[in-house]
Amino acid sequence: MTPQETIQQELTVAIKAQDRERVATLRLLLSALKNEAIAHGAEVDDAGFMKLVQKSIKQRREAAELYDKGGRDELAAKERGEAKILSGYLPPPVDESEIRTAIEAFINAEELAGPQAIGRVMKEMTSRFSGRADGATLSRIAREVLS
Repeated sequence: MTPQETIQQELTVAIKAQDRERVATLRLLLSALKNEAIAHGAEVDDAGFMKLVQKSIKQRREAAELYDKGGRDELAAKERGEAKILSGYLPPPVDESEIRTAIEAFINAEELAGPQAIGRVMKEMTSRFSGRADGATLSRIAREVLS
């Protein structure tokens, strides 16, 4: 079953359950999936779906931060709720100690050192932990290990 079909089925269940927040979130996700499919001329695969969900979660978190700064707590809570719903479509996150171990092993195996190696480390770790860790966490840990 494609990601779009899965979201469509879950949307139907949410509509029947009258879960307004989930309905709104899933409709936005379904719309983003359709837009992505139109832009690429093909259905979105699982990897593309993960990237799309991650992007949507990041947007919601950034919006929540801005609403907090503006004193709009109710809108910030809404954005955080949407991010929580979307995070259910991602695989479970990886523990930072596991990321650190993988980065240290890669750096030792490739005999890398210094800040100029961050690009190679990030390329490898981003592909290895795709959908399970965000780039900011990977970058922070890689910089700590390399310095």
